[in-house]
Amino acid sequence: MTNTVTTINPATEETIAQYTLLTLEQAQQAVDKTHDTFLKWRQTSFSERTDLLNNLASIFEKNKQQLAELMTLEMGKLYSQGLQEVELCAAICRYTAENGASQLADETRQMQNGKAIITYQPTGVLLGIQPWNFPLYQVIRYAVTNIMAGNTTVLKHAGNVFGMAEEIESLFIEAGFEKYCFTNLLIDGKTASELISHPAIRGVTFTGSDGTGKKVAERAGKYVKKTVLELGSNDAYLVLDDADLALAVKTCLQGRMVNNGQTCVAAKRFVVVDALYDDFKNALSEQLKSMKMGDPMDKETNLGPMAREDLRDQIHQQVQESVAKGATVVAGGNIPEQTGFYYPPTLLENLSPGMPAYDDELFGPVASLIKAKDNQDAMRIANDSRYGLGGGIFSKDENKAIELAKNHFETGMININGYGLAQPNLPFGGVKDSGHGREHGGFGIREFVNIKIIMIS
Repeated sequence: MTNTVTTINPATEETIAQYTLLTLEQAQQAVDKTHDTFLKWRQTSFSERTDLLNNLASIFEKNKQQLAELMTLEMGKLYSQGLQEVELCAAICRYTAENGASQLADETRQMQNGKAIITYQPTGVLLGIQPWNFPLYQVIRYAVTNIMAGNTTVLKHAGNVFGMAEEIESLFIEAGFEKYCFTNLLIDGKTASELISHPAIRGVTFTGSDGTGKKVAERAGKYVKKTVLELGSNDAYLVLDDADLALAVKTCLQGRMVNNGQTCVAAKRFVVVDALYDDFKNALSEQLKSMKMGDPMDKETNLGPMAREDLRDQIHQQVQESVAKGATVVAGGNIPEQTGFYYPPTLLENLSPGMPAYDDELFGPVASLIKAKDNQDAMRIANDSRYGLGGGIFSKDENKAIELAKNHFETGMININGYGLAQPNLPFGGVKDSGHGREHGGFGIREFVNIKIIMIS
């Protein structure tokens, strides 16, 4: 088994760099040093942490173009979307810096014959196992909140974005954080799994597939360690009988193709009532066919490559398997003959349970179109999934849409007449096989703290 990882530009198929993996012993030693740093870091003041996070935000903003270019180079993200990702990370730093102290402030409550203080204390070193699709954001969203809480963090990033992993660590140090407050570990999945048992690791946050996430949770559970899991989804977007059709088509297209279709909370299943189905299908398929696929650095490009060859081949296999079981290709569906790991904008219909395009997460530019008899049937289809991360509703009756979202839609996040990615001040996460726990909005900062009660008589 090789101890090196080679990164490849998915647009050109050219080699970028080669990295040597740490041994388990080297990784364990790094965790030890991160724990030693925790013992000092937990004693720092909120004001000191705030200053450092604001420094980090400014450094992200100063290096915005460089960071976006690195994303494009390593995983094929459109350059314009890379710039947006960096801006989001700076905003997360500033939100955490501004609100972290109040979100973790002590609370005093009365009790019989006295009072009690509820205090939120750091617990130690957290292991983050993160994917490649948002190579800066996925790391920053867990790291800065937990560092603000007084924890320290170690990162196992995806191998195809090891360059970004190294860059993040260097930017933390540039911002003034002590070395080993945030620690990047160039390790593989097996070593990361072994590290879960390390006594200094007090919790694990994982973003990725539900299959791998369940294994991470199982191992963490063996050692009685808390997890936060964000495990993807096949989000349903409902086009109800009173929807603004043009808005629905435009928004579903954006929500499906953002990040070259490689977004956990993307719009993936379009559930359209029978009365609007044909018009929606025709309008969407025309827009898909008009998308420009090509160089992700070109501002005219609408769709870049998928991040790796194996991921491109996997989604094509899911399309072919769905077709073999009766699905119909409305647009796309074939691997183009060109350099780079490209897959065309694809739309499938005539879907039913048992097909990958109905049951599973299609992590790429492939949309699933499902016909519903009426609004009630659309809601049933939306919930006919093992996942529950996000979703959407299109209706001109906002109150009706809110009622459906609040009381019937089995997901953690729902858009009404729009599509949005993460917001620093709102919770992010899902239910069912999409995982548990939350990031952002004051919720993530309390996931890995000790809620300690001091009772005074």
